[in-house]
Amino acid sequence: MFSFLEQFADLIVKQWLGLDITTRLGGALHFFIYDTVKIFLLLSTIIYVVAIIRSWFPPEKTKRILSHEREYVGNVMAALLGIVTPFCSCSAVPLFIGFVESGVPLGVTFSFLISSPMVNEVALIMLWGMFGWRIALIYIGTGLAVAIVAGIVIGKLNMEKYVQDYVWEMRVGNAEIAEQSWPERLTYARGYTLGLLKKIWPYVVVGIGIGAFIHGYVPQDFLARWAGRDNPLAVPVAVALGVPLYSNAAGVIPIVQALTAKGMAIGTVLAFMMAVTALSLPEAIILGNVLKKPLLATFFGIVAIAIVIVGYLFNALL
Repeated sequence: MFSFLEQFADLIVKQWLGLDITTRLGGALHFFIYDTVKIFLLLSTIIYVVAIIRSWFPPEKTKRILSHEREYVGNVMAALLGIVTPFCSCSAVPLFIGFVESGVPLGVTFSFLISSPMVNEVALIMLWGMFGWRIALIYIGTGLAVAIVAGIVIGKLNMEKYVQDYVWEMRVGNAEIAEQSWPERLTYARGYTLGLLKKIWPYVVVGIGIGAFIHGYVPQDFLARWAGRDNPLAVPVAVALGVPLYSNAAGVIPIVQALTAKGMAIGTVLAFMMAVTALSLPEAIILGNVLKKPLLATFFGIVAIAIVIVGYLFNALL
């Protein structure tokens, strides 16, 4: 399939537009067309399959499961749950609030809030297709570790008093979950897939566009100077640059692919991707209505430090 997509991109760029793909414009346009079609095919398939799986685990059922687990087990389960909930950092906030309202420990809710945008099936499949199984599993493993450890640390700090008072005053009902037939599950999966694609497609296209620009126009020595292995500050710089770039995993992976092709160290690339997906300014604004400033700052600080450590670790090992 990827070979066919390559030929399709060649047809448009070389024959229809008459461009040379070795030029900056031709190379950038070829990258954009090829990755756009490939990513949306992957997204449509994977989100549809995962949506069917998620039909057995609506929010009410999920919250009941997590509420009955011990704290550390709850952190692990919440982080694993994030894999099958392909939310961006902002769209994960409502479910995060639901966890808090239903009595799930605060640290457990943060494990989910970190894992859901950072580690999910979309990231796994796309990373596997672009970089191979080793990098994909490394990213998933380290992302889960960051989510679990950060959640445990936040839980140990006992910062429940820094959650806005109105959140504790709200209550979530315990409505029973109706059993669905297979046709109903398939209908739900189709609607969920179309709805999610409508929400994320602009971010995916913008991400691919940025990746295409980097691929075609950013000089090799520019990235080597700022994010090469010889720069001791490359990882924190990448994390700092990633925070303002709000996106989800699907949107940032094309940028990651372009940065890797330009010579950026893999640990720095992983740190950049984690910062973009798990920490964002829009997320901070939304969470500011739920969390008081000390807890919000603690959350961002712990996650940022953990991401920087992951980046340095894998730059040393890979």
